[in-house]
Amino acid sequence: MSEITEIADRLDIAELFARLARLLDEGRPEDVHTIYAEDVVVRSPRAELRGVDAVIAFLRRSRVAGEHTQHVHGDVLVDVVGDRAQASANQVVHYYRTGKPPHRRSGLRMAYAATRTPAGWRFHEGQLTLAWTEGD
Repeated sequence: MSEITEIADRLDIAELFARLARLLDEGRPEDVHTIYAEDVVVRSPRAELRGVDAVIAFLRRSRVAGEHTQHVHGDVLVDVVGDRAQASANQVVHYYRTGKPPHRRSGLRMAYAATRTPAGWRFHEGQLTLAWTEGD
């Protein structure tokens, strides 16, 4: 694999975190197929989800009327080996109501395995670990 291809792959995988944050913040669960493989397995403190349809259903159930989120990722690390990769990031989630400061925050550690698919890189397995939470 050329150095340029490896850099492009790393950027594509790192971008999955930003695209995930945007679709969560914008309330577009139907777009998770652009981030996750069809057979994704996601484990979090709240659930173990298998498949894109389960993720979509969970996100729809989890919405709280009048509450918005702002997901911020940092410390993104990506290790690519051929058509597979390991990626991790720290995530801070701010929960707020329009025009008000956040009433709750959480910090999580995200670890994903990614696979190159015909549609591009997709996360196929993930572990979300809660590090801390504050607020109501």
